[in-house]
Amino acid sequence: MSDQKLPLQDTPPHTDSWGDPLGDALKEYLSNPSSSDTIIVHIDIAEEEYLPVAHFFRNEQTISELEKQALTACRGHVLDIGAGAGSLSLILQSRGLTTTAIDVSEGAVWVMNQRGVQNAHCVNILDFGDEKYDTLLMMMNGLGVVGTLDGLANFLEQAKDMLKPDGQILLDSADILYMYEDEEGGYWIDLNGAYYGEVTYQMEYNQVKGEPFAWLFVSFDVLSEYAEAAGFTCELLFTDENDQYLARLTQLHS
Repeated sequence: MSDQKLPLQDTPPHTDSWGDPLGDALKEYLSNPSSSDTIIVHIDIAEEEYLPVAHFFRNEQTISELEKQALTACRGHVLDIGAGAGSLSLILQSRGLTTTAIDVSEGAVWVMNQRGVQNAHCVNILDFGDEKYDTLLMMMNGLGVVGTLDGLANFLEQAKDMLKPDGQILLDSADILYMYEDEEGGYWIDLNGAYYGEVTYQMEYNQVKGEPFAWLFVSFDVLSEYAEAAGFTCELLFTDENDQYLARLTQLHS
């Protein structure tokens, strides 16, 4: 197996029967910004990883080039999906864009409110449809919330009803085939099984674990296929040095 790490992911789903490790971590960091705490991320296809809590509190100077490109492409009323601590929403607000932020973590939404995010809601994207938006923003591998390729197809159908006629979806993801590479350069994947980009995560903070959740990493080619089938065009906007890509989806009009 490759020793490369998976790209950072955004907020997972959770239920009240489990803890909220991400929310707890964000609240503690807000009270102690000098903290070097990390969230343990358990992954079914690799060894556990450690996610610095400080990463969720990046600002306009510390966001990645990919994120800068995405924020520049935002327009109109933006829905920031899986907003975490609200860092991107705050930047968009400072630029004068109307921004709605959503997250499934109650702790994360509390932190967003404390930090000055003006319109934050604790809700799953699949249960949210209060109005239509010019931009659906899904950063930090935010598309992963759909979980599977079937979930991607369902989400794209729902997104049609969430977008204004000239609306767009801005998202980043990555092809994680490299995670399955062996020492001889081959790949240990079952071509007849589930898509290799469908993984299972579980977050842990201060010995409290959240609910295991499905997460999707999708190659640009596969994303393009699903986008076209759902009536979207798919445009590659940016690729970074880690093969993370930024894509824009817009609806086809007859």
